Order: sequence, then structure tokens, then C-alpha cells
Amino acid sequence: MKKYTLEDYALLLENERMMKEFYSCGKEDTVVEYLTYDSKQAAENTLFICKGAAFKAEYLDEAIARGAAAYVSEKKYDTKVDVPYFIVDDIRRAMPPLAEKFNNAPWKDLTVIGIGGTKGKSTSAYYMKAVVDDYMAATGGKESAVISSIDIYDGVTKKESHITTPEAVELQEHFRHALESGIRFVEMEVSSQALKYNRVDNMRLDVGVFLNISEDHISPIEHPDFEDYFTSKLRIFEKSDCAAVNLDADYADRILKASAASGKVLTFSTKDAGADVYGYDIQKDGHETVFMVKTAEFDEEFRLTMPGLFNVENALAVIAASMLAGIPREYMHSGLYRARSSGRMELYASEDKKLIAVVDYAHNKLSFDKLFSSTKDEYPDYAIVSIFGCPGKKAFIRRHDLGMIAGRYSKKVYLTAEDPGYEPVDDISRDIAQYVEAEGCPYAMIEDRGEAILAAMKEAEGKTILLITGKGNETRQKYGSEYLDCKSDVQYVKEFLAAYDRGEL
Repeated sequence: MKKYTLEDYALLLENERMMKEFYSCGKEDTVVEYLTYDSKQAAENTLFICKGAAFKAEYLDEAIARGAAAYVSEKKYDTKVDVPYFIVDDIRRAMPPLAEKFNNAPWKDLTVIGIGGTKGKSTSAYYMKAVVDDYMAATGGKESAVISSIDIYDGVTKKESHITTPEAVELQEHFRHALESGIRFVEMEVSSQALKYNRVDNMRLDVGVFLNISEDHISPIEHPDFEDYFTSKLRIFEKSDCAAVNLDADYADRILKASAASGKVLTFSTKDAGADVYGYDIQKDGHETVFMVKTAEFDEEFRLTMPGLFNVENALAVIAASMLAGIPREYMHSGLYRARSSGRMELYASEDKKLIAVVDYAHNKLSFDKLFSSTKDEYPDYAIVSIFGCPGKKAFIRRHDLGMIAGRYSKKVYLTAEDPGYEPVDDISRDIAQYVEAEGCPYAMIEDRGEAILAAMKEAEGKTILLITGKGNETRQKYGSEYLDCKSDVQYVKEFLAAYDRGEL
């Protein structure tokens, strides 16, 4: 990989009109070997980025002690050792060009498909991955990279994710890993936060997908209001060479107007026969979802084996994106048929079929609406019991929306921990409970997720379907600033259903 000197980075920031001051300390020829904002990752000749509202001067001192050659910041620090520094006007805007240069703009040699929307991003990303991977397997290519809210795979790294879209420093590194591993395609979720805070600057999406929009992520630390959230979401089109747009989304006219910032645009819909990709005649065939898709090029049947009639929308988005990416439709068929998303609509049943557990990541109004209404339609003779929580200190409107929806559909609601952070779980649960209670639904507050799931199974009467949402297959809970190891909801369900089948519950 080509490496650059401090002077090279100074010229970059000057050309981007971001530089306020560059102090070289006579070391402008120093070659940068690493780029990070994590002081614990700093090593010899690191260019260290001072970022975040909680940043402390001691982090910089630690980075320098570990070998950092220079730092980038919005202000000068009185360091223990005299080192070069770059003072910029906006550290968030400065990170993408620095990351792109350090990693040698790897995105330019990849086909990057970005997926945005309030609901369905991760499912669509994994549908897309299945289609691309079938195409790659048939043509001698490598498995595609994926950057999602569930996990990350880039050819080098495979890990559970804690954030939907990484900061530019990690994002460009994932692209470089993918390129160096011989990977050609990357599927990624693009969050409103990533668009608002410049994480996807200094790169282009070959295809940008806009799934839907609903009020979410409204809080003092995310978006102050819906307009800010929506405006941030729409920025995906400024970053996309081509776009796929859902005509069934709320505010579709505004979304379609914004999509003009992209090049070619394909629309998809289950309601508007004039869409470029029109899904119709949607029905269940056993455990499969069958639907027809009409485009200018074909009119054919497709099948999904992943549960949830609402997933047809995600499939249509992927068909549109595949067309824009030039992927033959035979791989759309095969990929969508086998597609699975870990922790999404995972169904487990007891041997007597009296208990069915659905594990899903649903965590906002739109996803809850779809999940609960679809479950009621598909399992009309089952009572619904729900187990969920809400994250601490953010997306406060979810507490009203999720409590109301769950209370309306459920026989009983169990409120539990879901990445509470610095907020007490009892406070979060009580906040949600008032909305559950307003719907006339009984509830229980059990902080431990395993205990909540177990209680729900033990107390179930008759044919019951448990909707366990929010955490999916995640194996960590965020308390304070720490991610603590825990069993996943899937693990709990498998263990408890096995005990139920043995007559031990």
C-alpha cells in the first residue's frame, strides 16, 4: 500500500479547504504508517485524530507515548512532547479525506451497494449479499463484503457490529481489506447518522437504495426532529451513481424528487403497477412466500423462504439494485430463495407446536407495525406475547410507539434490557409500560433478557407466538460505555424450547 508523508496530508487538507494551521516541527517528511482515533491502537508513526465530545487531552498523550507522530484536531493541545499537528475547522469533515488517502481510495475499485431506510436495511443487505454471492460463485469471484448493523465481513475481519455504519477511518479500512482480498462487491447499510456526520464523504455508492421513512432516532444525541432525520436520510442520493426508490414509502414524492441527484433511478412497489419493478400476486405457499415481479425485461415468479410477507418489499429493492448493478436475474432468483439474515425473523417451535418463538431485530415503529400485523395475519389462531426493551438515552419516541403497538397486539408484554447504556433499565421499562398499559395490555418488567424469555414461555397459555425483538443474534449488552458478553436471544430460545419439550418448564 502506498504511504504518504505528513506534508502530503497537509496538502490534502489545504486543498480540501479544511486546514487552519499546520505545525510540522521539522518532521514534514515523516511517513504515516497508521491512522486512528483510538489512543490504545496508536503505534509508531501514527497520525492520531482527536475526535468526540468526550475527548480528553490524556488520550492524545497516550497516543504520543505509543508512537503517534502527529495529531489532527480542532484545537491545539499542550502536549508533553513537541509533535506536529494539523488544526482543522471540522474534525468530522476532515476524517473522510484523511481515511480515503491513507487507504488509497479503495472504494473506486469496488462495486458498493448502499442501503438506507428506517426499516429493512440489514435484511436487504443480506438479501443483496446472497444474490451477489451466487453471482460471484458462478463467475469465479470472491464472497462479497458486508457492513451492517448485524456484523461485518471484509475478507480480513469478521465480527459482530455495534454501529450501523462505521466512521470513515474504519469504513475505508474495510474497503481496503476487501480490495486486497480480491473482493469485488460490498453491501453496506447507510444510516442517517453516517450521512449527517460525514462518515460516507469522499466515496461514491454505485447503487443507493431508499427503502422507507418513519419517525425514529429523534433525541438530543441523534436528530433533533423528524425533518433533520429525513433530510439526513435523503443525502444518500447525493452519494449514489444510481438509485432504487420505494414508491410505497411515506413521502414518496419527496424521496423521488431527491433521487434526481443520482444518475439512473429505478422504482419498486407492491401497489403501483407503473413502478419499474412491480411486485404482485403475493401469497403464502406453505412456509414460502411466492410473488410475481414485472419489469420491462421480465415478468416472473420469485420465492422467499425467509418468513414475513413484508419482506417482499426488501426483495423488490434488491431486484432493482441487482438490475442497476448488472447482475443477471438467475442469481436474483437463487439468492433471494436461499437468503437468510442472522437474527431476522428466525422461527423456532416446540415439538407440539403450541409455542412458536420469533427472534427479530425489529426496534422501531415501522418494523414493529410490519412484524406484529404480519404475525397476526399469518398466525391468526395464536396469541401474541412480546419481549423487548428500548436503548438508553436515545430514540425516545420509540418508547411510545413500541409500547403502543405491542400493547395493541399482545396478550402480554415483557419489558427487558436492550442496551440501556447509562439509563436504568427500570426507568426505560416504566416509560414504555405506560403506553402498553394505555392499550389495556398486562405487562411485566424483568431486566434480565433470559429470565424475561423464560417467564414468557412458562406463563404462556394455549397456542402462543413469542415475538422477541431488538437484539436478534447479538451476544453483547451495552451497560454504561461497556459491551458485556451475554447469550443471544436465539441461544435462550433454543435452550428453553428444548427444556419445554423435555417437560421441564
